[in-house]
Amino acid sequence: MVENSFGTRSILTVDGVEHVIHRLDVLARLHPHITDWPYSVLVLLENLLRNEDGITIRAADIERMLEWDPSDTEGTPTLFRPARVLLQDFTGVPTTVDLASMRSAMAAAGGDPRLISPQLHADLVMDHSVMVDFAGVPEAARLNLEIEYARNRERYRFLRWGARAFDDFRVIPPGKGIVHQVNIEHLASVVMAKGGQAYPDTLIGLDSHTTMVNGLGVLGWGVGGIEAEAAMLGQPISLLVPPVVGLRLHGHLPNGTTATDLVLTITELLRAHGVVGQYVEFHGAGIAAVPLENRATIGNMSPEYGSTATMFPVDEETLRYLRFTGRPEPHVRLVEAYLRAQGLFHDLSVRRRYSSELELDLSMVVPSLAGPSRPQDRVPLTEARHSFRSAVEPRHARTTEPVVVRPVDGTEYRLKHGCIIIASITSCTNTSNPQVMAAAGLLAKRAVEHGLRARPWVRTSLAPGSRVVMDYLSAAGLTEPLEQLGFHLTGFGCMTCAGNSGPLAPEIVEALATADLATVAVLSGNRNFEGRIHPLARMNYLASPPLVVAYALAGTMDIDILTEPLGQDPDGRDVFLADVWPSTEEIAEVLERSVRPEMFTSRYADIEEGDDLWSALGDVPEDGTPWDPDSTYLRPAPFWDDFGWEIPPLSDIRSARVLAVLGDSVTTDHISPAGSIPVDSPAGQWLIGRGVRPEDFNSYGSRRGNHEVMMRGGFGGLRLLNLMLEGVEGGRTLKLPE
Repeated sequence: MVENSFGTRSILTVDGVEHVIHRLDVLARLHPHITDWPYSVLVLLENLLRNEDGITIRAADIERMLEWDPSDTEGTPTLFRPARVLLQDFTGVPTTVDLASMRSAMAAAGGDPRLISPQLHADLVMDHSVMVDFAGVPEAARLNLEIEYARNRERYRFLRWGARAFDDFRVIPPGKGIVHQVNIEHLASVVMAKGGQAYPDTLIGLDSHTTMVNGLGVLGWGVGGIEAEAAMLGQPISLLVPPVVGLRLHGHLPNGTTATDLVLTITELLRAHGVVGQYVEFHGAGIAAVPLENRATIGNMSPEYGSTATMFPVDEETLRYLRFTGRPEPHVRLVEAYLRAQGLFHDLSVRRRYSSELELDLSMVVPSLAGPSRPQDRVPLTEARHSFRSAVEPRHARTTEPVVVRPVDGTEYRLKHGCIIIASITSCTNTSNPQVMAAAGLLAKRAVEHGLRARPWVRTSLAPGSRVVMDYLSAAGLTEPLEQLGFHLTGFGCMTCAGNSGPLAPEIVEALATADLATVAVLSGNRNFEGRIHPLARMNYLASPPLVVAYALAGTMDIDILTEPLGQDPDGRDVFLADVWPSTEEIAEVLERSVRPEMFTSRYADIEEGDDLWSALGDVPEDGTPWDPDSTYLRPAPFWDDFGWEIPPLSDIRSARVLAVLGDSVTTDHISPAGSIPVDSPAGQWLIGRGVRPEDFNSYGSRRGNHEVMMRGGFGGLRLLNLMLEGVEGGRTLKLPE
């Protein structure tokens, strides 16, 4: 029961339907200082008003929230009850394991296991387990999907059971897209209408790039598993309302620049300013010139510059995108009516108060990359070669002579420092953006017309975050030229960007095993930490999809790509980047005739339906046990082994020892890797001891439902530097006290 201590409960009628809302303007009459608060903070305030029950959220919590001051750097304590939870399969499996473990413990203790079920709606999109096992061939996507099912049959059958066993828990089968792109194109509603109420769509996600939805004006961010599970079981999240950085945009992007260039510029700017643990909110007249697809790209990169969330206010562009992606017109009208009634629709006449302010002139953005190992290290394209050479450390430079590679087809080529071994159009960050995807296709088309091909040592792949991408590329006639350059579809999932880049050609692996070359991966993703993309890719660069294609043609990072040729045409004439780079007008023309709303409605009409591979998994009875005692993928959580109804008292931690002393730029990849499991690692040896062949290891991420593997993978990043040791990389420590 809502207490309504502040008298904000009201009725909003849209299209003859009444919705209960909690009006912020009623509260503003008593507390006028809230009228110029940032949108993100007002969403938190509405959340308290609507969820005040006198038990978990009380009037005192709302009063404390009303004391929020933009100049307060400490943060105001508050509570937050998100509307929904978003999961992907790497992180969703351990969450489901925990819920299933609680049910087993409840049954063993004589209770009703059905009482254990999510109290919030949860969507789990299965997108992180597909790998680029096959690339550069027409049937790559089908083969990769079949292998994905073969590797993950046990996990997928378990999730299929969870979808039937738990209430309000939806599982979207593999091959439907990347979770964040599915979220902005289909799942996110901006305003929710449920149980007779209307309120802002908010969420937490078990993936750091949940913030992509901020571009849609939806407040949400990534959290840890325990926090998400608590929210799913009905507990509000305790947090500090952080400082909010206002970033004012003005101007327009120059011709020849992309959304990727913009987001890399913003990442550099916000990293330098320092926004870790803060909200960022875009404002100003300039945001009207930023398409929603660009806003989503910017929001997606929040973890890379450190903010908790990166909000764009809802405006006419948001409504256009909702209509364009097939949201029903009555719902779009509700979104606009509700947000205007609440003062949450973008209003340039209100000068909002921020904790600090920045501005960016969009006309100053230039073509860029980021690398070789951090997404915030933006490199203007004019300086890419110089930056690469400066980054080639002495430990990469012992080999100075080219390495000869002889493939089985009898050809021969030489690898040297800067050789690009992976070029991947991948990740939700950029493949959600039709402008850059069309640009990649147009560049490929021109390259093919000039007779260019990708270099033979480059492993090329195309892994969009949405099935709609292939629809509009096909409609534009751009699929074939991409395939002629080796960019065949490899799947709809988080592939290379998550470290699921698959195997290199054996002859390249053999050649690199005896050389110390500064090899390179170029990808259109958001993560490029050393060791993440592929163990043999020493340097990793983030780039726009068209630049990924261009670098695949060049085959090396050791090139001034603006002045040196990408290759030669059949007559021996040099072909330069300027010869194949599409104009802004060309891209707009392609999108105008190729991207249609019915593509979205058609693709998402069957989003919950699986294919024959999904059906062939079979079902575990809802009231049955999902556990197999011999499983190396799924094990009940051990902290329920001695479950009892009495809560034991807290006790002191004694004789704890230091495990790791870590420096800067430490990521979750270092602490809990998601990629491949080395044979000689503790996790690898544990699996071998249980009869698992190395080719069946799968990945750390896929085995997160088994605490035995996760324990042994802790601090297992290949490039982790523990400062307790000197000159040693990887999961090593000094045993204390001896």
